[in-house]
Amino acid sequence: MESRITKADELHRRGYNCAQAVACTYCDLVGADEAEAFRGMEAFGRGMGGMATTCGAISGAVYLAGLVASDGALDAPASKRESYKLSEQIVSAFAEKNGAVTCHELKGIDCDHGMLRSCPGCIEDACAIVEQILFPDKF
Repeated sequence: MESRITKADELHRRGYNCAQAVACTYCDLVGADEAEAFRGMEAFGRGMGGMATTCGAISGAVYLAGLVASDGALDAPASKRESYKLSEQIVSAFAEKNGAVTCHELKGIDCDHGMLRSCPGCIEDACAIVEQILFPDKF
């Protein structure tokens, strides 16, 4: 299967925020409804509600990790450990690549450094990490 980084970039150019662009790109692989993912990820844009905290692209990737790993057992959930493990791998890989995970640091807002990574770059990196960690046999 071909990488979907270009698809995520196209969604972002159409107006999806970074979280929506990453999450919606892979909905079919995790059995999620794209419209529901779009709505659910809306508040995670611009660093969680515009607060410039956790990068939206990372939030979209972590959302996918939960959908991949969760057992969906509402009465006796037993899959949190696996979800957390995948999420940690995603966030760590992103931090290693970019030197930060918060929107304000990545954009260089109120920091001693300039921009580390643009939104399209963050989306690209998050998608590459998703493909490597969550779907290694598909890409």
